[in-house]
Amino acid sequence: MQQLYFSLAATVLASSLALTFSAHAAPALPLVQEAPLRAHLAFLSNDLLEGRGTGQRGADLTVAYLETQAQMAGLRPVRGNSYRQSVQIAGVKSLPQDSSLQAVAAGKVVPLAFGPDWVWATGDSVAAHAFDAPLVFVGYGITAPEEGWNDFKGVDVKGKIVVMMVNDPQPTVTEPQRFAGKALTYYGRWTYKFEEAQRQGAAGVLLIHTKPSASYDWSVVQNSWSGSERFQLAHRAAGTPLQGWIAQDAARRLFAAGGQDLDALRAQAESKDFKAVALDAKLSGEMKSAVRKVEQFNIAGMVPGTDPLLKEEAVIYSGHWDHLGKQGQDDEKAGDIIYNGAVDNASGTAGLLAMAQAAVKKPAKRTQIFLWVAAEEQGLLGSAAYAADPLWPLNKTAAALNLDSLNFVGATHDIGAQGSERTQLQEMAAAVAKSMGMHIAQARPDLAGAYFRSDHFSFAKAGVPAFSINGGREYVKDVAASQAKAAAYGPRYHQVSDEYDASWDLSGMTQQAQFTLNLGQAVANAARMPLWKAGDAFGKVRQPAK
Repeated sequence: MQQLYFSLAATVLASSLALTFSAHAAPALPLVQEAPLRAHLAFLSNDLLEGRGTGQRGADLTVAYLETQAQMAGLRPVRGNSYRQSVQIAGVKSLPQDSSLQAVAAGKVVPLAFGPDWVWATGDSVAAHAFDAPLVFVGYGITAPEEGWNDFKGVDVKGKIVVMMVNDPQPTVTEPQRFAGKALTYYGRWTYKFEEAQRQGAAGVLLIHTKPSASYDWSVVQNSWSGSERFQLAHRAAGTPLQGWIAQDAARRLFAAGGQDLDALRAQAESKDFKAVALDAKLSGEMKSAVRKVEQFNIAGMVPGTDPLLKEEAVIYSGHWDHLGKQGQDDEKAGDIIYNGAVDNASGTAGLLAMAQAAVKKPAKRTQIFLWVAAEEQGLLGSAAYAADPLWPLNKTAAALNLDSLNFVGATHDIGAQGSERTQLQEMAAAVAKSMGMHIAQARPDLAGAYFRSDHFSFAKAGVPAFSINGGREYVKDVAASQAKAAAYGPRYHQVSDEYDASWDLSGMTQQAQFTLNLGQAVANAARMPLWKAGDAFGKVRQPAK
C-alpha cells in the first residue's frame, strides 16, 4: 500500500486508486512517511504524557520530547541555541468550595450549582474578588460599527456583570448577509465577548450557553472550566474580574427570578435597535481562586532557505501540542482522568514531526519553520505569544499553515482548505490539490467559527496569510462506514475517550500532512509572498511588493 500510495509513475497513477486519492508529490518534493507519524502519534497520546495539560507534568515531558525530536530530525533552532520559546502564563483555578458567590434576584438567592449550572473564574489573575454587582443583559455584547451594531448603546456597564449570548446576530430576509450570514464572525466568539466586556469596563461576564450557539455541549464548557486550571498570558492586559458561562436552563431560572423572560429578550436582541436590559438581580459574595505563574514553551525549529534573498522570508507550519491533561483525583474510584487528546491534537503534533523529517531532506528557497505551540486549549495562548514576540519578522512570514485534529479515518478525494479564500493561498491550495489527484473540499458556512478557533488565527490577526488544513470528507474506501467513524468522534471531543487506536488507517492523516508540506513548499518556492484579498478584515500588514 505504501508503494501504491506514493507511486510517481504516470502509468500507475492513471490506472490505480492513487490517481484519485493518493497524497503523492512531485518527484522533487519530500515525502511524508506514515511510520514515523504513527509512532509519534502513539507516544504523544500515551498515558505516560498524561494528556499534555498546560502547567502539568505531562506538558514538561511533551516539550522535552518535541525539542529532542526536532533536533533529531535535523531542524535548527530559530533563535539562539534553543528550540524553546518561553510563554509566560498565569494559571487560575476556581475555588467554589471556598467562595460565597451567589446570584440574588428580587432579594432571594437563586440556587446555582458550580459545574452543572454555571462556571466562572477570575479574568485578571487576582486571587480574591468581592462582588455586589447588578446584572445587565446586553444581547450579543457586540460593538460593530461597520454593521451599524452596538449592544452597549445608552447603557453604562462599568462595575456591572454583563450577561450575553454566544454567536452573533442571525441573518434576516431583509439582511441575509449581516454578520456574514449564517457563518460565524469573530464577533460571535467567546474570546471577543470577554475582550469587549473588558473594554466596556464591566466587572464580569456570563455567557449563556446553548449547543447551537456554542457548537458544543455544556460538558465541554464544564470540563474546561470546572475540572482544571484556566490560563491567560501573563503579559496580556487583564480581563474582567469575573469571566464565566451559565447553562441555558439555569439562565432561564435566573432571568425569571429577576423579572424577565430570557427567550423574549433574546428575540429582541436580534435587532440592531435592541437596548440593554437591567435585571432585578445581582451577583453577591466573594469569589476565590488559586493563582500561580506558569512557564510553558513553544517549540520551534527551521529548515533554512536556499535562495540568497528569499531565505530571509519564511513559511510557518504550526500545530498545538497541548490538550486538557489530567483532571480530578488520581485514584481507583475516579476511573480514567487522563484526557489524552489523540486526535486533538497529538495528530497535528505528530504530523509536523513527520513533515519535518521529510522537509530537511529537500530545503526550499524560503526558510521553513516548524512551530509546536503551547496552550491552544486555553485560548490560543502559545500562538498569541509568538505573534506578540515573533521568532521571525511577521512582515517576512509568507504564510502560516496550521494542523489541528487530523483525519484518522482514511484517505479522501478532497482536502479541506476553508479560510484560504481570504488570501491568495486559495489558488495555490487548489493547484497543489490537483497535482496530488485531489480537489479542495466544498466550502460550508462556518457556523461554528472554526476560522477563529485554531492557532492560525493568531497569525491572521497579525496580518500573516493563514488558515488550517482540514481533512476531507469524500472517503475513498467504505464510504458509509468511514462517514460513521468520523461522526462518532463528535462525542469523544474533549473527553477521556479521545485515545489512540492502533487499528486506525492513517493514510488520510499522511495525505493531510503531505498536502500541507507540498503547499508550504509551493509558497516557499514562489516568486512572491501571497497577499490578502481585497476587503478582508485581517489583511492589514502585508502589502504588495513594489
